[in-house]
Amino acid sequence: MAKPIKIRPRVGSRRNGRLSARRTGRLSARKNGRRIPKGVIHVQAGFNNTIVTVTDVRGRVVSWASAGTCGFRTARKKTPFAAQTAAGNALRTVVDQGMQRAEVMIKGPGLGRDAALRAIRRSGIRLSFIRDITPLPHNGCRPPKKRRV
Repeated sequence: MAKPIKIRPRVGSRRNGRLSARRTGRLSARKNGRRIPKGVIHVQAGFNNTIVTVTDVRGRVVSWASAGTCGFRTARKKTPFAAQTAAGNALRTVVDQGMQRAEVMIKGPGLGRDAALRAIRRSGIRLSFIRDITPLPHNGCRPPKKRRV
């Protein structure tokens, strides 16, 4: 009688026959061990979503979150509460890594601007400055020609 075949449950994704570093936990352990005393928090508040990115002073991304990744869908992504949740999620990991001071760059006209800033203030990180870097056109592109009906 033939021996029954044991099926191993698949753990993680395989790349070139071996488990990827992300699944084995080596990558995450190394990132959490990094101490980041100072950083830059970028808030991009669009009309449909709010994206919060935390970088170190050299510009390398340490953590990020958006209203979409926090589980909000469609019309709820543009709400101030979704922006507040996204900012909280992005900052939770960097506070654990020891970030104490940060600069804040806010871009965009969306509803999540103020709510994200409020969440950043509450996180316990000291802000050295808050800068609005929303791009403004200096007369911009040529507008489309008038509609003739």
